[in-house]
Amino acid sequence: MPLPISRTVAIPDDELTVSFVRSAGPGGQNVNKVATAVQLRFDLAGSAALSPEVKARLRTLSGRRLTADGSLLIIARNHRTQEQNRREARTRLAELVRRALVAPKARRATTPPRAARERRLEGKARRQGAKRLRARVSWED
Repeated sequence: MPLPISRTVAIPDDELTVSFVRSAGPGGQNVNKVATAVQLRFDLAGSAALSPEVKARLRTLSGRRLTADGSLLIIARNHRTQEQNRREARTRLAELVRRALVAPKARRATTPPRAARERRLEGKARRQGAKRLRARVSWED
């Protein structure tokens, strides 16, 4: 079943690879015997479901989750069962892709108003005067 991201975007299952490993941390015998942690690997470089712009934004958003071969690795190990961890990993991947789908607003450069420039210069003059009063007095003045 493909992973739905939005109304128009869904990631097919053949681009996702799920593997199970043993989880770390407390949990006693269950942790030592059962591989409940999920590693969800999404082949970002070879994905046909996402546009190049979305892929570029996803690369910057993914941070250290991006592997050297260009795939996105999400590890979920918070729950005790494989199914809950698999569901959490798919949810986290979907949320990450949703964030990458939103294009950032282009910043329009503006100039500061004249009053703001004057306030800034007045503040600088005030600080300059205070520092001048702290200086050593010379005999020539």
